[in-house]
Parts: sequence; C-alpha cells; structure tokens
Amino acid sequence: MAKPIVAIVGRPNVGKSTLFNKIIGERRSIVEDTPGVTRDRIYADAEWNNRKFILIDTGGIEPKSEDTILKQMRMQAEIAVATADVIIFLCDVRAGLLADDKDIAVMLKKSGKPIILCVNKIDRIGEVPYEYYEFFELGFEREPIALSSLHGTGSGDLLDAIIEECDFPEEDDEDDSVINVAVIGKPNAGKSSIINRMCGEERMIVSDIAGTTRDAVDTLVENVYGKYNFIDTAGIRRKAKVEDRIEKFSVLRANMAVERADVCLLMIDGKDGITEQDEKIAGIAHEAGKACIIVVNKWDAVEKDNSTTKEVTAKIRTALAYMPYAPIIFVSAMTGQRVMNVYSMINDVHNAACHRVSTGMLNDVLNDAMTRVQPPSDRGKRLKIYYMTQTGVCPPTFVIFCNSEELFHFSYRRYIENCLRDTFGFEGTPIKLVIRQKGDKEGD
Repeated sequence: MAKPIVAIVGRPNVGKSTLFNKIIGERRSIVEDTPGVTRDRIYADAEWNNRKFILIDTGGIEPKSEDTILKQMRMQAEIAVATADVIIFLCDVRAGLLADDKDIAVMLKKSGKPIILCVNKIDRIGEVPYEYYEFFELGFEREPIALSSLHGTGSGDLLDAIIEECDFPEEDDEDDSVINVAVIGKPNAGKSSIINRMCGEERMIVSDIAGTTRDAVDTLVENVYGKYNFIDTAGIRRKAKVEDRIEKFSVLRANMAVERADVCLLMIDGKDGITEQDEKIAGIAHEAGKACIIVVNKWDAVEKDNSTTKEVTAKIRTALAYMPYAPIIFVSAMTGQRVMNVYSMINDVHNAACHRVSTGMLNDVLNDAMTRVQPPSDRGKRLKIYYMTQTGVCPPTFVIFCNSEELFHFSYRRYIENCLRDTFGFEGTPIKLVIRQKGDKEGD
C-alpha cells in the first residue's frame, strides 16, 4: 500500500506554504506575503509518530476568479483534492470567514474526503479570538483546529488528526513474497494492455487515447510463477506536453510508483522505437536503483526481416547505454506473444537485486581483477585497494576501501563492476559502488 497523501488547500495567502514547511521541517515552499506565490503543487515526505505520509502544498483557490494564473492554480488545487486521501482546509482568522471560504468548503464536501479545518494565524498564546468561532458555520464534523503555522502552535493537534484520518499499511499486511512491479513508459505504449494479458482478465481500462490511466493502480496477481503486485502508472509525456496539469501529477505518481517498486517494466512502443522520452523514463528507474526489464511491445505490428530484432536491440543499447544490465524482451500484449515469459524474467532480476555475496568471495574476485588489470596510477602514486564488502541489496551495494578515492577512476570502477557481473550475474539490476578512502597503510 502506498503512503497516504495529504493536501493543504485554501485561499491565497492564508499560510499554506508556511504550514507545509513547518510540518516537513525544512524550507521547501517559497513563503511570501504576495498571494499566489505557490502556483504549482509542491510535495514532500512527512512523518509523525513513526507514520509516514506525503504532504502536498497547493496554490491558493479563488473560486470565482477568471485570471488565467489563478484559474490554473485552482485547477492544481482541484487535482490535489481529487488525488488526496485527507485534506487540510486552511483559513485565516485575521481575514475572518469570507465568501470564498464558504465556496471552497462546498467544493471540499463534494469530494467525500476527510476534511481537517484549520484556522491559522492565531499567533497569540491564550484565548482564541472571537473570529475563530465564525468558522464553525462551515459545518464540518470535526471542530476547527486553532493554529499558528508561523510559530507551530496547534501543529501537534493537526498532525494527530492527520494520523487519525489516514489509512496506513499495517506491517502484518505486507507480504514479503509479493514482488512489486511498476509498469512505466510513455502514453499508449501498452502498459495497461500487458497487465490485462498477464492477469488473464480485463483489470485496466484500455484505450487508444494516450493518457487514459491518470493514476497509479495496483493489481494483485498470484499464479504458478509467484505473487505480484502490478502498479500501472499513467504514461509520462514529453515536457512540452506536460502543460496539462493533470499530466504533471501523473509524472509525480509515476515517480512514486517507481519508488514503491521492486522491479520496473519499461514499456517501449515497438512501432515508434526507442525515443528520447523513453530514455528519460528509464533514467527514473535507473537513478532509483531499481531492477529493470525493457519490454518492447506491439512487436506483432512491426514489419520485420532477419535483422530487425538485432537492429532494434542495438538502438536500445546505444540509447540506454547507462543501463546495459537490463534484459530486453519483444512481446505483443495484443496477441500474447512471449508475454508470459516476462514473469520468469521478473523473478530472475528480482533475485539478482536481492543477491548477497560473502566478503570472502568478493575479495577473491577483487584480487583476481587486480591481477589481470593493475589499478591506475597518477604522478607516481598508485591506487591501492584494500578490500570490498557488500553493505546492501536492491540495488546490490558494495563498499571498496582504498588509499585514494581520487585515483579510483570511473573506468576502473566500471571494470570492477563488470567483473562482479561476470562472476555473480546481477542481470537486470544496477550495482552501486561506494568508494571509501582509508589512508595508505604502507606509508606512501
């Protein structure tokens, strides 16, 4: 289950960004007295009493304004409301209860989401001002929380209310045997179609209209191959087309899906071939350290000869040179061609990402590698590698101790990584090498 999403909404200049910064504990949102400074949604991880959630700061809502920027800000807030699990409705005690507050309250009630009404800018310690009681008129079930986002008073009550309203995954609910698989790619690459085919039923809405899937949707599957949770993400569009504010939120959701995943299926449209947008989407999975499989879909619709597969593979390898570890499979979600083979590949790359190697075996490989290719030197000083140990999995992470991090050139890092792959496999997963400078033991 994903982290709950909590959105802060309200009129401009009621203190939303100040409250956002106070809760996350850092200055992420720009805070000014000018209404409308936060024009887009800003999001960050937050935690209270060991419960984690995602907090979204939104631009202010002016329900009746026809100003272009204010209309866009209103749309942003409406999207945040639609995707949030809990909504913080922030009002300003100094301004009092305004008609716009009443209009926003009506909109929020229609969402059916839990609403936490907060009356902000009650900065004096002691009795709350008379104006605070005006906000009871809005008719929410929960009593308004008196708050000072500037000083933090009342924020504990707010955070307690958030935890009370959110649904959090229980540890017992998490099944370690389930592999979380994020299906990522540009719109209309066939993400929903391949999940439907792999599940053997129509679980997703499938349409030729690019961007049909707006949100991340989970599909649990158990079969002879194992247990899987497929996360179908909205397609990530090119930046030029991300002016559509709903699509901007889809990019956020896709990033969140990758964060949750154990394995990513990068869907490429076989008719289009590898594109610049595919490269950027692959980079999201690579930078997150996720195991990855490149799935070339719609292969049935491609005119082929004896060299087509080899040529397309070469183009993908050239474009995605930073992830040569990812296996490539050519499928057709429409006909089912080779689709079920993806299951065994998911198992293989997930096992590789979780694989641990003993320190003894690692150092045998390291010594053999240094014997075959001597470590580099610079101006008479040679790199000395003392030992290597594995410190983590998903991705496999190795710490190498040496006398000089500066001498450990990128080319030699790549050589050591290739030696590890040749010996232990690690197909489908990135490898993380951490270099630690320990000091020269031999007094050079």
